[in-house]
Amino acid sequence: MRPFFERSQRFLDLPLETPPRVLLLAALLLLVPAYVAPLWKLTMLAPQQPAALQLDIYSWKLEGGNGGQDLKEINALNHSIGMRELRASDFTEFKWIPFAAGVLALLFLRASVLGRTGTLLDLFVLYVYFGVFSIASFAYKLYTYGHDLAGNADVKVPPFMPPLAGHQKIANLDISSSPGAGSYSLAAVAVVVGLALFLAWRDGSRSLKEDARAAG
Repeated sequence: MRPFFERSQRFLDLPLETPPRVLLLAALLLLVPAYVAPLWKLTMLAPQQPAALQLDIYSWKLEGGNGGQDLKEINALNHSIGMRELRASDFTEFKWIPFAAGVLALLFLRASVLGRTGTLLDLFVLYVYFGVFSIASFAYKLYTYGHDLAGNADVKVPPFMPPLAGHQKIANLDISSSPGAGSYSLAAVAVVVGLALFLAWRDGSRSLKEDARAAG
C-alpha cells in the first residue's frame, strides 16, 4: 500500500499545466451570471388573470414581472390556497449563495495561479457539494411552502410540492417552472472544472509514467 500512497501523493503535488489553469479562469467568469441572471423562473396562469404572471428568482432577490406587480398577484393567488407570502427575507439562500460564489471565484483564481492537482481535486469536490446543497436547500424551501398551508384558505388543496422544473396544476392555477440562465451557467462551471480535473489527471499520469521510465 505504501507505494500506492506515495504515487498518489506525488500525483496530487504536481503543478497544473496551462490548459487546466485557463479552464479555471473560464469557470471563474461563468460564476458571474449567478449574480446578474435568474437562477429560477416561474410562470403562473390563473383564470382571473388576463396574462401569465412571471417570477424570477436570483441568487439575492425575488423579481416579479410587470415592474414587480406580478409578485403581488402571485402572492394573492397563493393566499387563496393557503400558501404563505413569498418574501425575500424568507430565503436564507439569498444571504449565503452570493458569498459562497464569491469565495469559489477567489479559489478558482488562486488555483489557476498557484494550484496543484490536489488543489483542483479539492475545488471540484467543494463545488459539487455547493451545487447539491444549493439545490437541496431550494427544494426544501419549495416543499415547506407547499406543505405549510393555512387551514382557513378560500380554496382547499392537499399539501403539494411546487415543481423545480416542469408543469403542475394546483386547484385552478397552472404553474410552470424552469432553471434560469444563472443555473445553467453554474452547471457549466461544474463541467468546466471537471474537464480541468480530467486534463490534470491525464497530464499527471503521463508525467509520472515518464519519470518512472527515466528512473528505470
